[in-house]
Amino acid sequence: MTRVLRGLAVADFKDRVRRPAYLVTLAAAVALGYVAVPDAGAKWVIMQLGDYRGVYNSAYVGTATALACGLWISLGGFYVVRNAIERDRRTRVGQLLAATPMRTSSYLAGKFLSNLMVLTSMVGVLAVTALVMQLVRGESTSVDLLALWRPFLLLAMPLVAPAAAFALLFEALPLLSGGLGNILWFCIWVGLAVGGQGPGLPLGGIGVNSVAMSMYEDMAAQRAEVDGSFSLGLTYLDEPLRVFVWHGFTPDAGYVLARAAFLGIAVVVALLPALWFRRFDPARARQPAERPEQGQAAGVVPAVYVDEVPRSAGGHDAAVSTVLKTPPRPGRVLLRLWTGELRILLKGGSKWWWWGAGLWMLLGVCSPMPGATRLMLPVSWLWPVLIWSRLGTQRYEHEVEGVLGAYPAPRRRVVAEWAAGATLTAVVGLGPLVRLIITGDVTGIACWAAGALLVPSLALALGTLSRTHRLFQAVYLPLWYTIANGLPVFDFMGAIRIEGRPAGLPPVVVLALAAALVTVAFLTDAARRLSRD
Repeated sequence: MTRVLRGLAVADFKDRVRRPAYLVTLAAAVALGYVAVPDAGAKWVIMQLGDYRGVYNSAYVGTATALACGLWISLGGFYVVRNAIERDRRTRVGQLLAATPMRTSSYLAGKFLSNLMVLTSMVGVLAVTALVMQLVRGESTSVDLLALWRPFLLLAMPLVAPAAAFALLFEALPLLSGGLGNILWFCIWVGLAVGGQGPGLPLGGIGVNSVAMSMYEDMAAQRAEVDGSFSLGLTYLDEPLRVFVWHGFTPDAGYVLARAAFLGIAVVVALLPALWFRRFDPARARQPAERPEQGQAAGVVPAVYVDEVPRSAGGHDAAVSTVLKTPPRPGRVLLRLWTGELRILLKGGSKWWWWGAGLWMLLGVCSPMPGATRLMLPVSWLWPVLIWSRLGTQRYEHEVEGVLGAYPAPRRRVVAEWAAGATLTAVVGLGPLVRLIITGDVTGIACWAAGALLVPSLALALGTLSRTHRLFQAVYLPLWYTIANGLPVFDFMGAIRIEGRPAGLPPVVVLALAAALVTVAFLTDAARRLSRD
């Protein structure tokens, strides 16, 4: 059974690391390694102690990168590994496994091990990146591999292992198996990242408090006056920080056992679904109806203008048979295609969602400035996150890519899909726009318009690249969170203001980013069509 378990985990791991979502998340992790160790004159920092940061020696670079690694991979990696059970259900591998004598606990253990292997491979890449960054920055060329890589074992892995386990748990819970679970995990992650840094927490929280105490002791020994507290997270600086030498943190046995306890908790969480999960066996439980993770009705697929659609293989006849059938008529082709894509994008939305969208619009109109942009605009542009994440993904998730490949003008279809997303963005953000127009804020209107074009461009590009809705959710939610917390460097919507004027990205820059993302979506779609031909 051990050999079967190992084979299941390794095969699953090899399949996942070949997928676009893994490569995109891995590239983001490598970029994070650069951000965690900025140049001495940079205007940002990941980890600081008052007005100080450590000299870039092995201990400091390893700790800063490991903490950034653990926080990012526990979030982004969660969305990468979150389809382990669903993929077996969709490909019918689960039904084959149900016919074997494998126990449900063994199946879950194999999936958890596969999740952990995927996320650990990302941690390993970041550990190598930390070594490279220490040598590149050049503040200390003496490399201590133990001090450099030990933080990845004690700080990063205890955060990564629970993410691998909860991804499996959420998949086994019908209520959390879709977009709701993705949002819930982001909320849990925010609570862990913010609330897990203090002293006296169970199992030491995320483990950073002991590290901060060690830094305080070294600073006191060097007679450095600390004006401020320990900070972990991307922070904008007015002036570069002063430096001190930190020799590293030597953990005691209690600290190591507390960190190891996270792995034990992760194993328990991963195996918990064995109490109710029936492993696709129709003899033991009724097979649940297949449905997309976004909650829309099964069979929602991008619009295509055909008279007859061939039956698709793999049991997805229902999905293909419900393709919108519009008789070809001359003129207004793009308009009809946009209408069809918009209907599909909004398909399955409940009346409560529409009531909520209407409420945010009303509050946006009634709120005085700057509340209309500082509060109501971010709220309005968070509400449709699950709908935006469908852009660029539905033809893959519903397995009708082959049908749409026969469409004679694929570029029109991509334009129509993007236009449908832009329409939704504009409608839900209409309330703050009306307030900006009333106050005559031309700069704010320009920022709003640029943001309304960037969001669907980002969703379409990430959806087309990764073929899954989870990557957009993993990227957009943290991006939105930085804006909600007042970090202007990522503000693409003009929400943050200084002296009454938008303090974020200029509209021209946002428009350029939107154009680049749309270009990426077009080129990716064209490359895939050429590879099929």
